[in-house]
Formats: sequence, C-alpha cells, structure tokens
Amino acid sequence: MTPEEIIIAPVVTEKSNDAVQEGKYTFKVNKNATKIEIANAVEKLFEVKVLKVNTLNINGKKKRVGYHQGKTSDWKKAIVTIDTNPSDAKYLGKGGKEIKGSKKYKDSISEFTGV
Repeated sequence: MTPEEIIIAPVVTEKSNDAVQEGKYTFKVNKNATKIEIANAVEKLFEVKVLKVNTLNINGKKKRVGYHQGKTSDWKKAIVTIDTNPSDAKYLGKGGKEIKGSKKYKDSISEFTGV
C-alpha cells in the first residue's frame, strides 16, 4: 500500500487538538494497516520522526432513519507520537569515527490543523 492509501484523514477533535501539544497526532487509517506501515507512511508524507504508534479499532454506531435501522462503518484510528526535538543521529563508522546522520526532520505537522 502507498502512504496515501494508509493515511485516510486526520481526526480533529478537542481531545486530539490538546494532544498536539505533546506531539501526538490522530489519524483515520486503513483497517488493514499495521503499526510499522503507519509509522513509515507518516514519516514519508510529513517528514517527521515517529517515536510511537498506538492503534484502536472503532466499531460503527447504530443509526436509524425513520423505520429503517442501519450501522455506520467500522474504522481504525492511529495515535502517532512524533519527536518534537529531533537531533542528528550519531553512529560509529569505519575505524571508530563518529558520523552524524544528515536527515532533516520537522518538529510538527503543520498540515494537521490547516495552518
């Protein structure tokens, strides 16, 4: 699956907006997506470093219109925690020399709130 197929839409509620201050973003995702696929999709789409992914399966609610009764569809929600203070990755290369990783990460997802 491509990242665009995995991340369907952001979930914007009061609770999810409060969690943005802690670096937690909430998305509606594909029901068949795994946590690793969700993390890779968020990193690729928004250029941020993902620390943790929590997922929930949300059951649809029963609805009725007049005499007819139905049910809304089930969906999957992912709460993605990003690194709000990204730093260069350091590792040891050949000969024991320290090498810095040159990946540039953002510290927030600006497209989430439409700003």
